[in-house]
Amino acid sequence: MVTGGAPGRPPIDTSLVRRLVDSQFPQWAELPLERFEPAGSDHVIHRLGADLAVRLPRHAGALGQARKDFEWLPRLAPHLPLAVPVPVAVGEPGFGYPWAWAVTRWLDGEAATVHALGDSSEAAVELAGFLSALQGFASGETSSLGARQDLTGLPLAARDRATRAAIAEVDGVFDADAMTELWNAALSAPDWDRPPVWFHGDFHTGNLLTADGRLHAVIDFGELGIGDPACDLTIAFTLMSAAPRAAFRAALGVDDATWTRGRGWALATGLNAYTAYAADEPRVAAQTTRQITQALLG
Repeated sequence: MVTGGAPGRPPIDTSLVRRLVDSQFPQWAELPLERFEPAGSDHVIHRLGADLAVRLPRHAGALGQARKDFEWLPRLAPHLPLAVPVPVAVGEPGFGYPWAWAVTRWLDGEAATVHALGDSSEAAVELAGFLSALQGFASGETSSLGARQDLTGLPLAARDRATRAAIAEVDGVFDADAMTELWNAALSAPDWDRPPVWFHGDFHTGNLLTADGRLHAVIDFGELGIGDPACDLTIAFTLMSAAPRAAFRAALGVDDATWTRGRGWALATGLNAYTAYAADEPRVAAQTTRQITQALLG
């Protein structure tokens, strides 16, 4: 089956992936290749043999991830308490496919769910430990890396216009006054005034894997960067109920200003996904409704 083909989205099917792998990495030519579903919105994923995955960007917004992952995840992985998808090779464009792509180590597991982990303070503290380790990673040049475009995330204020438009759009579904109050507070909160630290950038339930009922891995580091870690607090509102959320905050040592900015990130990203997908995807509607309402609760 061909995937993609819309403007800006090259068609991708298993035969294309097979040709790319076989021509560029003949050492893996004999390994079976099978499309993996469900994949995310940014990549088409195939399992290659038992131990590898092939990830091809679907659109231009994800085209830089292969090389960024290859540069940083092998360095980060030994310092992190949960597994991450370490790349082993970067492929080049070919056979009409226009972008770099990646071969990574396969990670077994199932997507984390609120049902399984939402009431677990143990899981919440584990996630705080992961973020502490990530934030504490020192590359030896963190300050200068903060100026690199591929490691510099957009500030929360960059979402102001879109977030206010989304608040107006969903007025009646959610409490527009409460959302506006939270959004204003998040934008007014003091900025991060400490040295820049590493952040995942897309740290929500869908990017966590579990195995045997326990947290096992963190995936999708496309938004990995250096700066204010408040964006990673989104996980507290996508996954955790009130008591684990409090345990998570205490374990991570989050101050009031950073917590408020984190609630703002959860609100903004939740609204963005809700307005884009909820009408057509009930699963997204349920997830983002929870994210928005939990962010409002704090």
